[in-house]
Amino acid sequence: MNRAQTIPRKNTCTQWIAGLRGREVWRFFAPLGLVCLVALAQAPSEYEVKAAFLFNFAKFVEWPAGTFPGTNAPFRICVLGKDPFGSTLDRIVAEKTLDERRIEVDRSMTLADAKNCQILFLASSEARRMAQIVQQLKAGGVLTVADTSGFAQMGGMINFVLQDDHVRFEINLRAAEAAHLKLSARLVTVAERVLGEDEAGVSPRRP
Repeated sequence: MNRAQTIPRKNTCTQWIAGLRGREVWRFFAPLGLVCLVALAQAPSEYEVKAAFLFNFAKFVEWPAGTFPGTNAPFRICVLGKDPFGSTLDRIVAEKTLDERRIEVDRSMTLADAKNCQILFLASSEARRMAQIVQQLKAGGVLTVADTSGFAQMGGMINFVLQDDHVRFEINLRAAEAAHLKLSARLVTVAERVLGEDEAGVSPRRP
């Protein structure tokens, strides 16, 4: 699928939410489902879904003490590379807070700037240097997210995947733990696949 395309809008919004229930993802994803019912006549696009997931990831991850430079510092969700979200991500986080911190969306940054983010989405335009970026950020307390094949295997923490026109995600638990990030069991449970959960290194999830 071309990343610029949207998920086929063959289902109504209600059918889309019903499709999530079989995997209990709908409980994690309920906020977007509510928006969908109220504001959309049909299923959301691929990047509307991914933007909502980025916002919700923040609720299920614990960052280490000392992450923020001060009590008034914002929670930063950053995009490195060619932004696929447009204004969608800004709309989803608008006027929302996390632990009383305002949420700020930052773009057009350098890798040095990215070290000050709490969540960093690496756009597919950065595919050639993703391994290098992950290596430089691996101990920095930044939750790295992408939608590029092999991202979790190269040390990225969360990677979006498409299955049956639905957005799912896989988690590299060891990478998150190495960065001193604590992922909620609720988040891990709804992942499509978890790397580093058992001795084999990979634990597939079933519907």
